[in-house]
Amino acid sequence: MGNLPYNTTEHQLQAVLGAAGEIVNVAIPVDRATGRPRGFAFVEFASEEIAQQAITKFDGQDFEGRPLRVNMAEDRPPRRPFSPGGPSFGGPRPPSVNNFPDDRDDGGGRGGFSGGGGGGGGRPRGNSKGSRRGLRARKRSL
Repeated sequence: MGNLPYNTTEHQLQAVLGAAGEIVNVAIPVDRATGRPRGFAFVEFASEEIAQQAITKFDGQDFEGRPLRVNMAEDRPPRRPFSPGGPSFGGPRPPSVNNFPDDRDDGGGRGGFSGGGGGGGGRPRGNSKGSRRGLRARKRSL
């Protein structure tokens, strides 16, 4: 069910939707960053028939000034593997070249910089912080 006001509670939904039949479970997902409800809920009824009755009875009905959207929950499509043209959040990543392998001092007399005269970026070799992505890559390679 969707288009819920952000201050909706599970008890309110049970009170309203209970008119259709027995409710087994009500879950209102919250936003990870803010902890605030996301404006929709999952309501599990005792049977498929009761769920259909709730859909026909409450879909489009006014709830605290908003028209409810009541429908059957659909399974999420499976996530696709890494694609070069699209965003990738947590999927497999192509191997990267690590220009800063570790914090060893090779004693080459380059004054703490890597690359010599070939334009190696001019980054200090002894910097152990690096970027977040570099740190994660190093942790994964261990």
